[in-house]
Amino acid sequence: MTNTFEDIAQQAKLLFIIGSNTTEQHPIFGMQLRQAVKQRGVPLIVADPRRIPITQFATIHLRHRPGTDTALLNGLMNVLVTEDLYDKEFVAARTEGFEELRDRLAEYTPEYVQEITGVPAEKIRQAARLMAATKPGALMYAMGITQHTSGVGNVMSCANLQMLLGNLGVPGGGVNPLRGQSNVQGACDMGGLPNVYSGYQSIALEASHKKFEAAWGAVPPADKPGLTVVEMMNAAEQGKVRAMYIFGENPMLSDPDINHVRHCLEALDFLVVQDIFMTETAQLADVVLPGASFAEKEGTFTNSERRVQPLRRALDPLGESRPDWEILAEIGARTLALTGQAKAAAEAPHGGWEYLNPAEVLDEIAALTPSYAGIRHGRLAHAPKGLQWPCPGEDHPGTPILHVGKFARGLGKLTPVDWLPPPELPDAEYPLLLTTGRVLWHYHTGTQTRRSGGLSAIAPEGYIEMHAEDAARLDVTTDDMVEVKSRRGQVNVKVEITEKVQPGVVFMTFHFAESAANLLTNASALDPVAKIPGFKVSAVRVTKLSPDGAPAGVCESC
Repeated sequence: MTNTFEDIAQQAKLLFIIGSNTTEQHPIFGMQLRQAVKQRGVPLIVADPRRIPITQFATIHLRHRPGTDTALLNGLMNVLVTEDLYDKEFVAARTEGFEELRDRLAEYTPEYVQEITGVPAEKIRQAARLMAATKPGALMYAMGITQHTSGVGNVMSCANLQMLLGNLGVPGGGVNPLRGQSNVQGACDMGGLPNVYSGYQSIALEASHKKFEAAWGAVPPADKPGLTVVEMMNAAEQGKVRAMYIFGENPMLSDPDINHVRHCLEALDFLVVQDIFMTETAQLADVVLPGASFAEKEGTFTNSERRVQPLRRALDPLGESRPDWEILAEIGARTLALTGQAKAAAEAPHGGWEYLNPAEVLDEIAALTPSYAGIRHGRLAHAPKGLQWPCPGEDHPGTPILHVGKFARGLGKLTPVDWLPPPELPDAEYPLLLTTGRVLWHYHTGTQTRRSGGLSAIAPEGYIEMHAEDAARLDVTTDDMVEVKSRRGQVNVKVEITEKVQPGVVFMTFHFAESAANLLTNASALDPVAKIPGFKVSAVRVTKLSPDGAPAGVCESC
């Protein structure tokens, strides 16, 4: 996030949410946004295909078709430019590429965008005019923007919109991705992406490569970035990856096309899973290592607003479980010894695995990562709210708002982005469009929340949301069982008839192994840059099941 939760909730004069079911997936921040609307009268614009809970508080709900986010954003920007409503001073002083963007936006008239998105042209104009008249405005997005084969273009379009409005580098503004899991921001910061070292230092830059080579003694070749999750699975199928070490992740529920994932994992020579429970993925492992929960370890978490906060142990690890860093360090040290690299690694400043505690790990992070250089355990002990990176020195207070006065690259780059249709859309054989997400009561693959009696009592099983028009064609009612089938797999699940979805669109969660939505989703088409699959758009066929479980009818025309 470029801004902070508190800053947005208290300073923003307009809120724009796109691709985020905020009140269900970020309930504390969602409550703050509702309070901003109710107590401060802040106008709220929500762009989402579903009628999610926060749309009840929206001034405008832009209910676009799944997979049309870029077209919608381009339509909003078309209005800003053609009606001369954009922030000309900000654009002239702090950006480049405006002419190219302006020329590309010309074709995205509200009428043309209406054809693509289904959002009325006048509502697009109304939203754009409100954004221009009410500043600063904060933009929030989540995986409804990123989990598409056009995810990078969607994010660029969000940045384009906020730069045109002059909503960057100011309190109450910003482009604010809401992270979907605990410490996912920290994992990315620490180089959990295949093409960067910690702090997003590119492996392809000679300076970065030499720096980490000097620190660690050996690093992978600069011209060979690693693989993303889906690419790793495909490489396992091809025999190019023969072993995997998976910890804190459950791809047998969270990855697309689970049948393919199972096939790839079973093709491995060796699979290690490190987790706190015997997950669906751990059941396939050759070795299961017992990790420790958040309450049993120390270290730091970095949250969505780049805030690094200390994690303090509340109880000793149970049984044979150990904190993740201890297990990784011991395996790393043993691997160096077995491969004869221990001596060379020990001679490098940070080349070994002999850490005594998490504070030493953070010291190494600070030494090699400019954005974390001033963040140490000693400082965090006296910083009740943590420290926000970039924090380049131990006397630096941290950075609550990014891009104040100047972008990191100098001028902000306005990048034209064309809308491209999703690679898989409904057809005669698979006539419904499936989109996926979560519910308030369960977290991700349910590894923890489905073991909670209270939460499981509220939400014990999965379901498929279906509009009444589609349900009538299929002759199903709420709680009827149906088979949902895609080109990759099928599941049996109960129906919930609701106005939350539009005709022709169905929705499922991926928390439930018994009715896993990711048996249906598509892993074959990826975003060309980030290599993320299109979780949010798949074509499916729904068949009514009789009480004995046999097919009773197919939705042919919905």
